[in-house]
Amino acid sequence: MTFGFAQPSSTSLAMLSGGASRHGRRLEPAEWTAAGIPLLRNPREIVSGLQSRHGPVPSTAVIAVLGPEERLVASASFVQRSPSADGWEYRNALLSRLRRVLPHDLRRRTPVRTAVLLYCREGDERWTEEDGAWMWGLRDACTLHGLRCGAYITLTRGGWQVLGEGRGGRRPSSDSKPQRLGDTGAEFAPLALHTGGGASDVLRRTAAR
Repeated sequence: MTFGFAQPSSTSLAMLSGGASRHGRRLEPAEWTAAGIPLLRNPREIVSGLQSRHGPVPSTAVIAVLGPEERLVASASFVQRSPSADGWEYRNALLSRLRRVLPHDLRRRTPVRTAVLLYCREGDERWTEEDGAWMWGLRDACTLHGLRCGAYITLTRGGWQVLGEGRGGRRPSSDSKPQRLGDTGAEFAPLALHTGGGASDVLRRTAAR
């Protein structure tokens, strides 16, 4: 299958080869805020539910697709460890997981489902270049899969933070014990799909409603 991705510019190639930033494609916090990302009604429930389902550790990304009323439609988690990665590589990783758990919505005039990204990492809640690369990757993956781009959330030892919104909390954190699924307020069905990628690549799918 062939996709019509644009070739990177000479500037982007220079950045990828060690120029201004090792994350050549990224969004700055002001760009993300200006993009009009829809607010989550209850981000803590989303974070708690995804932590319960996937148990992320540092370097784990959890991509989740929400339907109406913020009900979880599908989610996938994977460990991304690549010191040379930038938004382009993150986009490809996210898009690959989305394609495995969910048909695209490209034929719809307006997206009806929203993708949010939870990234568990070391450090504190402050924005990093790595966060900017994930933001770029999430936005582009959503466009290519026909989804609305939703929140980008970090999970660290200090707690969780919705970047660009200023909302966060101390629990759950990357060190806290995940709640049982029945104890979270989010809608999580029991159906799960595991790929052959081992513990670093786990896909979860819930029935669409």
